[in-house]
Amino acid sequence: MNELELSAGTVQYVDRGTGPVVVLLHGLLMDASLWDDVIADLSADHRCIAPTLPFGAHRMPMNADLSLPGIARLVVEFLDRLDLEDVVLVGNDTGGAVVQLVLRDDPRRVGRAVLASCEAFDNLPPGLTGRSLALSGKLPPALFGAFMQQLRVKAIRRSPLAFGSLTKRGDATTAGWIRPVLEQPEIRAETVRMLRAVFANRRVLEEAAPELAHFDRPALVVWAADDRVMPLDHGRRLASLLPNAELALIEDSYTLIPLDQPARFAELIRRFA
Repeated sequence: MNELELSAGTVQYVDRGTGPVVVLLHGLLMDASLWDDVIADLSADHRCIAPTLPFGAHRMPMNADLSLPGIARLVVEFLDRLDLEDVVLVGNDTGGAVVQLVLRDDPRRVGRAVLASCEAFDNLPPGLTGRSLALSGKLPPALFGAFMQQLRVKAIRRSPLAFGSLTKRGDATTAGWIRPVLEQPEIRAETVRMLRAVFANRRVLEEAAPELAHFDRPALVVWAADDRVMPLDHGRRLASLLPNAELALIEDSYTLIPLDQPARFAELIRRFA
């Protein structure tokens, strides 16, 4: 794991392979391990970079603006500090929401964009999983920690309130994501602050959507055919908004395509990049 000091603190990130640069962004209560299997495949002929964003599964506290636009600015600074050019910027789940805001606000280092089963338009918070997170974020940090303790139990972790509607096969990975919140009081407090900031403006993606028409570089919208949280119609709408976009569906997957169908996802990115 590499580390990079940004204005708001230290970001840890994976950096593997050589070739065209692919930067991969994860969602809430996740870390860069979302992309492990995709990177194992794609790094054979691409440089794959996956930062762990301050979305609740990070281990180093940050003094950052934790709203979605604030996280998007952090990603732009990350690309600037690594001096990355013409990157393929990929986002899944809330990482895709961040990609949309980067495309709106500062896409100069982005050569191509991939939006994969992500929040869009009015789908914030998304589904029962998102609504339970938004509600839990209103708790004080100590009570939030008690709420999160339930996710130690696999049956609860696999329920629609948690990760059950997000992945068919990735429980071992999701179990690791909850550890920082359970083990580190400072991360627990920061996660509460992040959840409140992320859901403070529930129209942020609706407001950003018309601006996507200005991103005229190639875009790929990848959607899970069995998605229970991100409506397929939103994937179609994103593909129609972006002037140079194509839409691809992935069978036998929920929202977290990198966990459920990593080989197929890597193949699509490789062909696109």
